[in-house]
Amino acid sequence: MNEIEILVKRYPELLVAKDDILKAYKVLRDCYGCGGKLLIAGNGGSAADAEHIVGELMKGFKLPRKPDADFADKLVKENKELGTVLVENLQGALPAIALDGHPALFTAYMNDCEPLLCFAQQVNGYGKTGDVFLGISTSGNSKNVLYAATTAHAKGMKVIGLTGAKDSKLAQMSDVCIKVPQTETYMIQELHLPVYHCLCLMLENEFFGEIKDE
Repeated sequence: MNEIEILVKRYPELLVAKDDILKAYKVLRDCYGCGGKLLIAGNGGSAADAEHIVGELMKGFKLPRKPDADFADKLVKENKELGTVLVENLQGALPAIALDGHPALFTAYMNDCEPLLCFAQQVNGYGKTGDVFLGISTSGNSKNVLYAATTAHAKGMKVIGLTGAKDSKLAQMSDVCIKVPQTETYMIQELHLPVYHCLCLMLENEFFGEIKDE
């Protein structure tokens, strides 16, 4: 795992989280390997992080991720003119959805139902057994994230937490919790970014890197 060695070399304080980062990677690798998807939720800056993660997973991060030959042939056969453009530009994706990004659904549910269950409702709608829910919370106690994590487990999903150093309800209910060694909100967020970049790099290399010899 060259990416994680680079991470802890650049951010030595994250050495304490190394094992949990690797565990989270394996959970995500197994999810994607079985055709699953990632649902991500957070509030404020953590919502921005959720969107950032989706951007790294749903398109090329460092690698080109060209369509495979079989899919490329199908695109051209479907429509030669349009398919040729698609073959040149489409990129392989690791399915990920940020749950903050659906304002019509969000506001309708908040108005009609229980506002704190907005993330949980989407986990209920999108989630299935084998998927993963990533809850990002600097405190680890954000109620709407906890409701979503509870729903995820009930749906047969794994839960990954990304929090600060303090123990929290999210840490206790997660299958894996990455607790970065800071307690101030902005300092926690500054360490969350390199952690999830590392996870995205490892996943991209696993699914879109060069084929390794058996």
